[in-house]
Amino acid sequence: MLNFNSPFGKFDLDKFLLDMKLKSSVVFFSFLGIAGIAFFVSQFNPFRTPASSPEKEAALMQAILQGLNRLHFQPKEIDDKFSQQVYDLYLKDVDGGKRFFIQSEIAQLKSFEKQLDDEANRGTFHFFDLSVMLMDKAIVKTQNWYREILAKPLDFNKNEIMEGDGKKLDWAKDDAELRDRWEKQMKYEVISRITDELEKQEKPDFKGEKKSFAQLEEEQRKKVLDTYDKWFKRLQKTDRPRRLEIYLNAFTNVFDPHSGYFSPKEKENFDIQMSGKLEGIGARLQTDDEKTIVSEIVPGGPAWKQGVLQPKDAILKVAQGENDAESVDVMGWDLDDVVGKIRGPKGTKVTLTIQKPDGAEKVITITRDVVIMEEGFAKSLMLSANTAQDKVGYIYLPKFYADFTSQGLTSCAADVAKEIEKLKKENVKGIILDLRGNGGGSLRDVVQMSGLFIEEGPIVQVKNRARKPEIMTDNDPRVQWGGPLVVMVNSFSASASEILAAAMQDYGRAVIVGSAGTYGKGTVQRFLDLDNSTGDESVKPLGEMKLTIQKFYRITGKTTQLDGVKPDIVLPDFYNLVDLGERENDYPLESTTIEAVPFNQNAYHITDLAKLKTTSEARVNADETFKKVNENAVRLRKIKDQSQYPLQAEKFRQWHKRQEEEADRYDNLFKPIEGFNLANLVADMPQIQSDTSRQARNDSWVKDKQKDIQLYEAYRIMQDMIRLDALAGKN
Repeated sequence: MLNFNSPFGKFDLDKFLLDMKLKSSVVFFSFLGIAGIAFFVSQFNPFRTPASSPEKEAALMQAILQGLNRLHFQPKEIDDKFSQQVYDLYLKDVDGGKRFFIQSEIAQLKSFEKQLDDEANRGTFHFFDLSVMLMDKAIVKTQNWYREILAKPLDFNKNEIMEGDGKKLDWAKDDAELRDRWEKQMKYEVISRITDELEKQEKPDFKGEKKSFAQLEEEQRKKVLDTYDKWFKRLQKTDRPRRLEIYLNAFTNVFDPHSGYFSPKEKENFDIQMSGKLEGIGARLQTDDEKTIVSEIVPGGPAWKQGVLQPKDAILKVAQGENDAESVDVMGWDLDDVVGKIRGPKGTKVTLTIQKPDGAEKVITITRDVVIMEEGFAKSLMLSANTAQDKVGYIYLPKFYADFTSQGLTSCAADVAKEIEKLKKENVKGIILDLRGNGGGSLRDVVQMSGLFIEEGPIVQVKNRARKPEIMTDNDPRVQWGGPLVVMVNSFSASASEILAAAMQDYGRAVIVGSAGTYGKGTVQRFLDLDNSTGDESVKPLGEMKLTIQKFYRITGKTTQLDGVKPDIVLPDFYNLVDLGERENDYPLESTTIEAVPFNQNAYHITDLAKLKTTSEARVNADETFKKVNENAVRLRKIKDQSQYPLQAEKFRQWHKRQEEEADRYDNLFKPIEGFNLANLVADMPQIQSDTSRQARNDSWVKDKQKDIQLYEAYRIMQDMIRLDALAGKN
């Protein structure tokens, strides 16, 4: 799976660390600098869109520079120093693994190192064009290399080591050295797969044909070749505008990691993610070689209502409208292009030629509609335990979603308020709000949501670069939930999640529970329509730019930027020892402080935080599963730091065996927790039971939560809160 971008950066560290058995694809995709390479290859692309005109590209660059200069929170001088920073960041993005360029090519590029500011101001792209030309050459060259290398048996008797961290490598001095890196990469890919297969064959329950090392080598070499060929084929379908995006984002990311350029298509996808809705047919698609395959039908959506399209169906042709509408063959198309053909305004029709798994072809017409992707929305459970009488409500919020269109169909603040009302009808004594993994979103909604738990008052301070801080306040005197509250966070809780957790912590309103610290993103972004920068209609649409225009501060005047939020009660977590967060990005804004603002609330105050902490610590220290979580955190830290891999067959086998043995100690670490009971709310059951796929997803989610040891400890902390409140005479 190509997963180059996560909510926290271009390298999906979460996937890397969770892959405890270190499958070879992890190393492959982690060190090649793929995030940039994906934008570069365009040769032999029959589907590429026309290249942008020089006038449009110049207008785009000028619009971006103007926006950064006028509106960015911390503008920079566009000078030689800036040029060098852009140059370094761009090369890191396009070839961070140092697997494509050699020293003589870097020397050509380096002649522009202090000229990128001048080029940007002139609206010229000589450096970018040179980098594209060199990368195109490198792609053709390296493709020939890996094909040659994989065309014959590989020698695994040499005592070789592969360095997987581009930061520890110099640029290859010539093609011979670069080819050697590719040969080592191919060896790693193949030997890791051979080793996996040999270990499968050694298991007592293995029932297949046992193959020799030589047989496996030939078989896995072909599979690696197929993997790389498919990857290069996808790269070869990328057009110039998409390749240009990474260059433009090198400019914006030198200002800060959260400012960036969005093409019209990328902005549309961003809006869909933020709102949780789109206008289309309600089918999730994926690429399988030349075909576009349906992976899932969204319950309640147009395709679900139409009833013919099903998972595993292949989409062969797409036509706009119905009856005699002309169909376009989409075999071999990029997934984004197929999606673009199928997606469309509510009320319009799209006709699909589909192929069923048995080979039968059908032509179907679906009327597009608004599709709500409900799995990204707030949802609740009832928590109880055999040892406690009091019921506790649990609200899971995966992101701070909001629909900023005129329809305003989605709002996480409104949804959480609804969940609270449903939980109150179930007579819960406390509520746990889970923001783990929540990367943030709508600032408006986090202010409104925080107000659900206090009478009224300041929630966060927001400061522009040249103005006094604006105090964003909950002006609603109502308290939708005035009882005990626990907020769960982890190192992937960012931005809006940190605002809510910080406000509840500063007010003494909730106990914050989670990993060692949150992500540390204390900046606010707004979109700027770049079309407003020019009256030349011929260059539009230019797209939009996401700009960091503000920093937010806690009501105490402290910042979450870089610092994050430290929980009141820290729980063992796999990532507690891994360097994550805003500090790991290039060019983050600094941590600063401003004056505090007066704040007070009387909805609920924690009775005895110190007692809650010591009681929880005693439980955690005595818990064998939490002990193993801490041990695994140490192991994962070592994995992240490791960058060298043996390629001699027996040494690799021994190394891999040690990794497997360590990983096996933590396999199936989480079991269903005895006596911990979870149930759906009565009000939710009709919706859950309305569709088998919806019910299956719900059952899987509940089953996972039943193994969630952090949630169980948060539940026990809540029970302690309820007990201490009773002793203190609180209602």
